[in-house]
Amino acid sequence: MPAALLSVREAVPDDVPRLVELVRELAEYERAVHEVEATEEHFRAALFPTDPAAARSHALVVDGETPDGSRVVGMAVWYVTFSTWLGRHGIWLEDLYVRPDQRGSGLGKALLTRLAQIAVERGYGRVEWWVLDWNTPSIDFYRALGAQPQEGWTVYRLDGEALAALGAS
Repeated sequence: MPAALLSVREAVPDDVPRLVELVRELAEYERAVHEVEATEEHFRAALFPTDPAAARSHALVVDGETPDGSRVVGMAVWYVTFSTWLGRHGIWLEDLYVRPDQRGSGLGKALLTRLAQIAVERGYGRVEWWVLDWNTPSIDFYRALGAQPQEGWTVYRLDGEALAALGAS
């Protein structure tokens, strides 16, 4: 049963436990729950840093009322990027997630619409994200909104032992 859309809003500190739950649900969907290390403390530090000069991530949440009493049923976690080619900032959408029982009710589109509004309001040049190749429901959803895949680019990652070794050299 879909949630009644109440609002898409900036996350507040009280949303952190639910955000971590949603991240775990997303990781289960993406078959990677074993890779999740994030804790509530990590999210508090990233979303609500005490040092005003610290890099900051952001989160939008969708408030909905569901039969199980949940209120936060979707999220968009993002941060500001910079494009040297555009000479302007942009938004990197790290994760967009709506609970499976809420999909198809417009909540994902509402989150992306608000993110696009933020980009336009601030003069940012783009909103970008990754999507797993096998996730055809999400790919179809993004294409229906006008998003285009960026062909010819390969994602690289440096982490774990390789990151530690390079960082120690």
